[in-house]
Amino acid sequence: MKAGLRDRLPGKVFLRDVTLRDGLQSEDVRLETGDKVRLVEKILAAGVRELEVASFVSPKRVPAMADAEALWRDLPRPCGVRYSALVLNARGLERAARAGVEEVGIFVSASEAHSRRNSGRSVSQALAEARTMIREGKRAGIRVRAGVMNAFGCHLEKEPIRSEAVMALVRDLSSEGPAEIVLADTSGIGHPAQIAEMVEACRKITGGLRLCLHLHDASGWAFANLLAALEAGVDTFDAALAGLGGCPFLPGAAGNLSAERVARFCQALGIQTGLDPSALDEASALLKGLLTAARARETL
Repeated sequence: MKAGLRDRLPGKVFLRDVTLRDGLQSEDVRLETGDKVRLVEKILAAGVRELEVASFVSPKRVPAMADAEALWRDLPRPCGVRYSALVLNARGLERAARAGVEEVGIFVSASEAHSRRNSGRSVSQALAEARTMIREGKRAGIRVRAGVMNAFGCHLEKEPIRSEAVMALVRDLSSEGPAEIVLADTSGIGHPAQIAEMVEACRKITGGLRLCLHLHDASGWAFANLLAALEAGVDTFDAALAGLGGCPFLPGAAGNLSAERVARFCQALGIQTGLDPSALDEASALLKGLLTAARARETL
């Protein structure tokens, strides 16, 4: 008997909420640390157990992340919840370690143009530093996720990014022994066939290493790409409330997977997530209210 769609999908999917990091980093207003904590509490109440909550980056370049240390100090600490932060360079890793961060994401862009905008380094320079950072993070007892930004292309580039170049980055990063590999469609221009091909190629390199996809929706393909990834066996995804997000150094990269919609999408397919879509709606409503209030304060 021919297998149906549901037979080809994972039985359980894990969502990492990136609202407080990716979702807020490009917003034109800053939320107070206490408001961010309220938002975290709402997200936890919806069943989310993995959250990326901050970037340890220059507050001059990304003002929304200026309170990274204060937020980390004030986060609620229920059992079974894992928080993480993004770090772009050795200085950021040092700050994260001093703050007591238990997990970090370390990324390299596959796009030369984006790499220079995002980190001021070429791809090869960023890769060399990332490999060193992975080793240093592990020595410090920090769980490390390693990833490739613009893994499916970048609209800053005149030519497509070769899949072989992306897989070379995956191979180099995975050789350092991270706990997880992330493929990020930072520009939001990937398509389903590309997703399936890249996931298959990545699996051949990383084996049983946990694989996560970070999908943006700039081209409207995010949910088609989500389904393609599910069919390819991926069970871990980043998502944000209300689909908020983007990259401050990559115009047009707006829109993460919506956590609420992903939860309902998986529910319709019979995939367990452990999430309460209605509670995610409440968290999303709180987020919108907090952003509206912050904008109102800034106009006074």
